[in-house]
Amino acid sequence: MPGSYGRDLDLNLLRVFAVVAEVGSVTEAAKRLYLTQPAVSAALRRLTTAVGAPLFVRSGRGLVLTSRGERLRGGIESHLQALVDAALAAPVFDPSTSERTLRLGLSDSAELWLLPRLLQVLAAQAPRMRVVAIPVQFRTVGAALAAGLDAAVTVADELPATIRRERLITGSFTCLYDPRHARLRKSLSEREYFAREHIIVSYNGDLRGVVEDAFGKTRNIRCSVSSFANLGALIDGTAMLATIPAMVAAQIRKVRPHLRTTPLPFAFPTAWFEMLWPVASDDDPPCRFVRAHIQQIARTLAAKQLPDRSRP
Repeated sequence: MPGSYGRDLDLNLLRVFAVVAEVGSVTEAAKRLYLTQPAVSAALRRLTTAVGAPLFVRSGRGLVLTSRGERLRGGIESHLQALVDAALAAPVFDPSTSERTLRLGLSDSAELWLLPRLLQVLAAQAPRMRVVAIPVQFRTVGAALAAGLDAAVTVADELPATIRRERLITGSFTCLYDPRHARLRKSLSEREYFAREHIIVSYNGDLRGVVEDAFGKTRNIRCSVSSFANLGALIDGTAMLATIPAMVAAQIRKVRPHLRTTPLPFAFPTAWFEMLWPVASDDDPPCRFVRAHIQQIARTLAAKQLPDRSRP
């Protein structure tokens, strides 16, 4: 039935047909296609069945096209080559004209040091590209990537093999405070640190922060918030201490330079901000473009990281 031909037609058969039509020989076509002769013959039989009419007849030791075969060859030659060219053509990507929207998962601390710089790069080099920033953290980033994020930057635990990961920059911690109200000694001792009141960032919405998780010690916590976004305003004018990533503290002090930082009185485990992305987007040009700039931003910041000398 004519209506069933399309359902039975494997487009690979048309490539076999085109080569046989060109060389007039199953044997020669098999060599060019890197197939066996029986495989080529079987492909021609399947195509003949799908088309519903003979496509070749024997002429001496070779094959010649029937009138139906000639019509088929004339109909597919330009289209088949166009399909091959489209499949083999390198993707064209021009950042200056791209209108791609990328979904990036960012921890709130990464959003502070990365997103402003990334947006500046895009404004200069890819003014039509857009970013949708999705909040993630180490417990949620795996599911967020599986749900369709193009990339993420955060601290991460174990992830499946379908996720690529690359270290960007270390996330060392420091102690942020307002020296007008928290009058600390020249060298903050562990005893004084734990005697002071603290404000923490807790993704669990409880009174456990990074110090409690890392050392099992409980601080005198006055306030727990869910992000770093307003931490500077909350510290300002109080005697509370905040133990936060050094890069976050640097961003806060750009807005509130009267705040100070001091080294923690104990060795803190080093954490790495990582860039994470699905294996499937490895060769996606817009994703590669943005990942390259994220890497460059992180390298630039890493080169600027110096020991904390901000105490008055």
